[in-house]
Amino acid sequence: MIGVLVDNLRLAFGTFLAHPLRTLLTLLGIVIGVATVMTMMALLEGLRMKVNKDFGQLGANVFRIDKWPQGFRFGGGGIDWNKISRRKRLTVEDKVAISEQCPSVLRTSASSWQPGEVLRTAMSETGRDVFVIGATVEYPETSGITIASGRAFNEGEEVDGRRVAVLGPDVADKLFPSLDPVGQTVRIRGRPYTVVGVMERRGKVMGLFNMDNQVLVPMSTFLGQFGLRRGVSISVEALDQSGVAAAMDEATRLMRQRRDVGPTADNDFEVSTNETMAKSLNELSNVVTAATFGVCILSLLVGGIGILNIMLVSVTERTREIGIRKALGAKKHRILLQFATEAVVLSLVGGVLGIAIGFGLAALGRWTFGLYTAVPVWAVAVSLLMSSGVGLVFGIYPAARAAKLDPIEAMRAE
Repeated sequence: MIGVLVDNLRLAFGTFLAHPLRTLLTLLGIVIGVATVMTMMALLEGLRMKVNKDFGQLGANVFRIDKWPQGFRFGGGGIDWNKISRRKRLTVEDKVAISEQCPSVLRTSASSWQPGEVLRTAMSETGRDVFVIGATVEYPETSGITIASGRAFNEGEEVDGRRVAVLGPDVADKLFPSLDPVGQTVRIRGRPYTVVGVMERRGKVMGLFNMDNQVLVPMSTFLGQFGLRRGVSISVEALDQSGVAAAMDEATRLMRQRRDVGPTADNDFEVSTNETMAKSLNELSNVVTAATFGVCILSLLVGGIGILNIMLVSVTERTREIGIRKALGAKKHRILLQFATEAVVLSLVGGVLGIAIGFGLAALGRWTFGLYTAVPVWAVAVSLLMSSGVGLVFGIYPAARAAKLDPIEAMRAE
């Protein structure tokens, strides 16, 4: 049996090499389909890994309470945004209440954001893309922030509304390329702030939000400059991983009481964890994965039709050869196996080429554009299985047609 398979493979590759251009054109559909799957799966798998890594550094055992829903939703996700906009804002007092009245909670923090700000010194300035974050003193612990140099602001500075700031590393590099930022002065909307620390570099979340291009200031100082009636987001850290659910239940009950939410009414606030936000992004990637497989199937269908066509041509061209082989004693199943092998090998060659191109495009995206890519093993296996399956399905009819040829009539063919 092995000898028969080897002979069939030798005949198959001999046929391909005899008509290289025709073979290459036949493979294009399969190559494009498999390369598309490999490239997109590399991007999506890289995105999943990056999402899990990025959300993992946002703080352990932490969940958030917000006025607005978090994460990605298609078509609005069936959410009444006008109703949500009428919700009451969250306050620092809510944060204090959760910290004091929920026994499963280790610590809480409050934060509020002002995007698109410019920081200036006497010699330089940033672009209009810095996030200024007003935060309570617990914010670094609940957000996974580490101070690389200097210190974070303290409770006394927050209570007094001192103008002190902790810079992200990108902001520090831009404003103080050759100086130690700690102790220097920066201006936010014309008001001077003393730099007390610089955050450790963390990169971008999902390749989008730059966590190094932000500035932390005390919450009281922030509200005094950007508006006292601003709402806040509350980050809550449970005592341990096993106590996250209990802490969420306690915080939810307390917030419903404080906001006078009726027993049968829905929450008028949102509770989310890093895992739920990561899940919503993974759901987005699943939709893209399905669309990618749709494109792949269309390409493989085109490739399969090409294989069907080329195998029918091959049977016609080799009618006399088939007749001679059958006259010499070749059985129908041997002829069937020969042409089926050619079809499967042809599609597998296309699949291997597509996988190689997909790996190359993933590597190119990683090295040239800094994309986070990772080719999953299952994608390689599925690509090979799909390509060989296409060859088998579309090669059966030409192979069966060859096996049914009458040897005498076949030998008469020119």
